[in-house]
Amino acid sequence: MKLEIVLDKNYTPSDDEPFMNDRQLEYFRRKLTNWKNSILEGNRDTIEGMQTGTRNIPDVADRASEETDRALELRTRDRERKLVSKIESALRRIEDGSYGYCEETGEPISLKRLDARPIATLSLEAQERHERKERVHRDD
Repeated sequence: MKLEIVLDKNYTPSDDEPFMNDRQLEYFRRKLTNWKNSILEGNRDTIEGMQTGTRNIPDVADRASEETDRALELRTRDRERKLVSKIESALRRIEDGSYGYCEETGEPISLKRLDARPIATLSLEAQERHERKERVHRDD
């Protein structure tokens, strides 16, 4: 049986408390779940809009413009689908106890970074190293 954690609506994780305590985990679980639900809701709206919005547009330029808009919307939704996968992965890490720790170093990821990017898997330092390494290899 899981204990229900009660969070004040103004609660934000603080460095003054133990890292990834129950309150912090619940805070990030809710943040990730709300983000995921928001994306899924937007996807439903897009699908419904595309299904009901299909129309025969006689003007070629207008039709091309609408098709471009649809293609852009679909690309955006595809990126969001990948984001949902990352959110689900972060939720699994909360469940297995590895959330908030850098995959590379095992060190805690700063609360500010997690609050800004709750799907982060690397500390800021490890992310910067990774990006520098990527740039070097890309320039080859």
